[in-house]
Amino acid sequence: MSVLPLVFTSGWASGINAYAVVLLLGVFGATGVSDEVPEALQRPDVLIAAGVLFLCEAVADKIPYVDSVWDSVHTVIRPVSGAVVGALLAGQSGSLPDLAAGAVGGSTALASHAVKAGTRMAINTSPEPFSNVVMSTAEDLGVGGLISFAMFYPEAAAIIAAVLLVIGLFLLFFLVSRIRRFWRRRAQRREEKRLAERVGAPPP
Repeated sequence: MSVLPLVFTSGWASGINAYAVVLLLGVFGATGVSDEVPEALQRPDVLIAAGVLFLCEAVADKIPYVDSVWDSVHTVIRPVSGAVVGALLAGQSGSLPDLAAGAVGGSTALASHAVKAGTRMAINTSPEPFSNVVMSTAEDLGVGGLISFAMFYPEAAAIIAAVLLVIGLFLLFFLVSRIRRFWRRRAQRREEKRLAERVGAPPP
């Protein structure tokens, strides 16, 4: 079960920024920092694709409302990425069945993604863009720091990830009202846009 802490941590991080996780793990494996990283994550094409997508996410994640659209698109991608990474890590070490590792990585990624997406919806009820930039930067630094820490202290990193996940879920519970406000404003903007298109349309 020695790989389980790394699977859990990578799952939590994948729910926030899956491309950063793949990129960091691949780099750590390719440079010989860790023997736990499978060859599939060290391939040059995988590293290049993860790097490009990470840059795209770094930009989209800092723009109000664009970040929520990006999160919606990644509702499936992040949990699947967490499950795949977890299964690959388990297959590399042989200390945990691939299916179990995939379930742990995927479910953890889904939970942390829900926290990230819900928090962004609440933040987007504020008109200023600075909170989005601050939150996105903090998430990127947190993912990078915790994955790096997990390479040397996987058990401690897993404990930190678990604490952050629990805190995030409690925070999400208290932000439900702001998230509902986000959806109401989004529906209102759609209705205003639809009415504006009707007014601007030529008469039949």
